[in-house]
Amino acid sequence: MTDNDKRNAPGGAEPDRIDLVSDASLAEWARKLAVTEDQLKDAVTKVGDRATDVEMHLKGSRSTTNRERVKEVGGA
Repeated sequence: MTDNDKRNAPGGAEPDRIDLVSDASLAEWARKLAVTEDQLKDAVTKVGDRATDVEMHLKGSRSTTNRERVKEVGGA
């Protein structure tokens, strides 16, 4: 991680942590992860505030099967 990454962390928090106390941080992480603030809060409650853990938790809850992906692109 570069110094530039640290400066760009939402709300000035550690770059890999999600700060639910800061409204600005909450809104920024929700936007970055494409979820609602309530979904983000729920995920943090379940897996902790590490952004990578939260992202994996959210992706797992929205995962699709290969068959669904093939249908999305117009396959059989």
